[in-house]
Amino acid sequence: MVRFNGAPRATGPAAGGTGPVRSRERFLEGGPVEAGVRTSISTSWQRCRTLGLSPDGFDLPFRDDVDTEARIIRAAVPVLDRLQYEFAGSQMNICVADASGTVLLRRFGEASLARSLPAIQRLPGFVFAEQFAGTNGIGLALAERRLIRVYGAEHFAERSQGSACRALPVRDPLSGRIEGVLCLGYPRSFDDPALATVIGQAARAIERRLLRHSSARERALLRVYLEAEAQAAVGREHTIGLDELALGPHSGDRAILMEKATELISCAQRAAVYVPLSDGRCVTLLSRPMTSATGVEGLAVEAVLPGPAPRDPLTVSRRIDEVPDRLAGPAASRGGPPADAVAAPGLIVTGGRGGTAVGAEDDHPVPVPPSRQLLLVGEPQVGQYALAARRRLELLSEASTRIGTTLDVRRTAQELAQTAVPQLADYVTIDLPEAVLRGEESADPHGDLRRTVVHGIRDDCPFHPVGKQVDYGPTTPQLRSLTSGEAVLEPDLKIAAGWLAHDPEHSGELLAHVHSLIAVPLVARGVVLGVAAFYRGQDPAPFGDDDRSLAQELASRAALSIDNARRYTHERSMVLALQRSLLPRGLPDQDTVEVAHRYLPAESDVGGDWYDVIPLSGTRIGLMVGDVVGHGMLSAATMGRLRTAARSFAELDFPPDEVLTHLDNLVGRLDREDPTTDAADIIGATCLYAVYDPTTQRCTMARAGHPPPALVRPDGTVSFPELPAGPPLGLGGLPFEAVEVDLPEGSQLVLYTDGLIEDRDRDVDRVLDQLRGALAHPERTPEETCQVVLNSVAPAHPGDDIALLVARTHALDPDRIASWDLQPDPALVSDVRARAMRQLADWGLDEAAFAAELMLSELVTNAIRHGSGPIRVRLLHDRNLICEVSDTSNTAPHLRRAASTEEGGRGLFLVAQLAQSWGTRYLPQGKVIWAECGI
Repeated sequence: MVRFNGAPRATGPAAGGTGPVRSRERFLEGGPVEAGVRTSISTSWQRCRTLGLSPDGFDLPFRDDVDTEARIIRAAVPVLDRLQYEFAGSQMNICVADASGTVLLRRFGEASLARSLPAIQRLPGFVFAEQFAGTNGIGLALAERRLIRVYGAEHFAERSQGSACRALPVRDPLSGRIEGVLCLGYPRSFDDPALATVIGQAARAIERRLLRHSSARERALLRVYLEAEAQAAVGREHTIGLDELALGPHSGDRAILMEKATELISCAQRAAVYVPLSDGRCVTLLSRPMTSATGVEGLAVEAVLPGPAPRDPLTVSRRIDEVPDRLAGPAASRGGPPADAVAAPGLIVTGGRGGTAVGAEDDHPVPVPPSRQLLLVGEPQVGQYALAARRRLELLSEASTRIGTTLDVRRTAQELAQTAVPQLADYVTIDLPEAVLRGEESADPHGDLRRTVVHGIRDDCPFHPVGKQVDYGPTTPQLRSLTSGEAVLEPDLKIAAGWLAHDPEHSGELLAHVHSLIAVPLVARGVVLGVAAFYRGQDPAPFGDDDRSLAQELASRAALSIDNARRYTHERSMVLALQRSLLPRGLPDQDTVEVAHRYLPAESDVGGDWYDVIPLSGTRIGLMVGDVVGHGMLSAATMGRLRTAARSFAELDFPPDEVLTHLDNLVGRLDREDPTTDAADIIGATCLYAVYDPTTQRCTMARAGHPPPALVRPDGTVSFPELPAGPPLGLGGLPFEAVEVDLPEGSQLVLYTDGLIEDRDRDVDRVLDQLRGALAHPERTPEETCQVVLNSVAPAHPGDDIALLVARTHALDPDRIASWDLQPDPALVSDVRARAMRQLADWGLDEAAFAAELMLSELVTNAIRHGSGPIRVRLLHDRNLICEVSDTSNTAPHLRRAASTEEGGRGLFLVAQLAQSWGTRYLPQGKVIWAECGI
């Protein structure tokens, strides 16, 4: 049984046998570390191997310059004496080491244990840092900076195999810096989970004593100030207390004064600063150095305001030695200052008119001359801690506004680096898997890392460049952080064995620029996104635990933003893939126009822009662009439906205004049929449809709420045809109007969506002028025109999709057109056949003569029998041979299967069998029946 704080605790055999004996043997034989070994132990073994340590034995370094008056020694002696009493009669070995692993104090449960050690190890000075002693409690606690348990074969040294230990870092409560390590060593059989509580209580007791020691130093400074002789007032100036300024309870003046006073103390020199208040007054803060009788150096800060002297002087307590430590409990319970008057731990704040010093408990105050009234007193180091804490809070506040401003993975990672430099680190590198950059989850986040960000105070630091794949060894801080999920701190890279051994040549180059490192994993929602490395080089102070906590907090916030960006990228990639799959995958083969096109998605989201090129009968070509309202998956899907429907309507040879009318009805029907659509999600779209006829060199256009096209004449003249705007698709009830314009051969017709010209930061008229200037070069090919327009006219960061279609027109050679007008007389059919055969012979199309003769005979005969008015026959020699027969009747022919007993009804059936395609096109007066024959 052992005792601690009066409570007996049972001891017994440790769980887990003798530790990972077999795993250690395999590791020492050169094998890998097995999965059953704890991560902290396995990484320590690997570091020991990298350092070339031998488990059989090594000499520990000894320091003979140990400071026997160190703060950690004075704070730890009573606590170790107490532990020695509690563990009296046991084989407990209690020791305290400093922050470098040097043993300063040692106590034993049995005095005989000391005799088992070499005589020199009984004295302070032996160093048990990991790089000298291998895996052990003190060294590993300093490396991991947390509570450590090392048991049996987990020790690297052979001589420690029968032992176990627990070690815990002891920190300065003000700075958070590790002052030393408390370690409990004992035989394996003595191990008990309750020892974790024991060592935790003992370490906190040492930390409280460190804090009381700091408070005593501050009280000594306050005593010196109060005992100093009053200085004569100069002119009408007088010094005042904080409350005498009559600051409002919610005013920010109080916080500003305390912040400036803390800054003055942290400067460690005599200084003055003018602080303007919100009501127009200006307070002068003066700092004056002081030294106590015991050699404590600090500063006092006074507030000076021009004006008459106050009626009531500042009063302070005579019992200065009884000023309590504010950090030991709530200040209010011991007469402390209000919460908003507390500047920082270790800084003593005084009151104003009629006020007292913190902790005043005397009923007989001593008046202090007005010229000596005090605002703040403290040590420079404590003031620096307070400023550092405030700046950390400011950095976190800044990070909340600077990180995650966009939904771009790379940009978010860059924002993390820019936020941390130079406030926290001098250099930051961020490595992300390639899959994360694509918006996916990485299957191997530990091995598939690419350098994504390199940012620092200088550009000449030899880090791996952006885009390079980086491979980290198992002992590197980056991979250790990814494996453990926690930030890994390497205060001194010169002794970081795992970091140095991974790439000695590159590490040596970096050591000329950096000296300290924090590696932090980027993990959000259970997904490993990468690793961030914070380096310090310009700042001579190494990273500490507070810096590690700050880096962890920054990385956690950034990781959440990066994961949001990753998810958005994944969704956007799917929508963009859907969008592109619904756009034309290739242009049709035709000679009517020379076409080039571009589709540029918006930076923020994918919309519903589309374009299409539709071959029509009679060598005509249909050109279409459209834009569905909104963004996202719904808009992309709606775009696909509208484009398919628009192409179907166009292939039925409807004129442009009728195509838009059918689309308008379809959009309205889609909106009515969707039960989930509310007023804010009404389906809408705009569209522009143009049909160009190379035989007449005329183009018919109509638009539904869409920007008008640009027309580039062969001489370089650029115009925007006056087209009736028409309502957007989906409103219903309003007609669309088509306009016909001449397009000489070599003209360019440019169709685009509003994302090209409309932008919240640009004037539309100015953008149209830019577009006019970009298009005023008719010698450019459509491909060149597309690229120039996107480079010079499109916004740098488009907020909406851009669809662009450029078509250069060609005319069909008149020698390839043959036409005849005839009256509706059956006797003239033979004459038409003869003329057609002669024309085909002139064109060299004798092989198509038989099919063409039959088709013309049937089509002309049907027009005479069932049509009306004059009849016109036209042959077009393009890629195919096109036969057209037109009349003034609106009756439509229908293909039907004739019965075996019927004498007629087989004409169109023969035409359909002989032609590649056939159909009917309606005109303002009459119709055209056409058939294409392959040549």
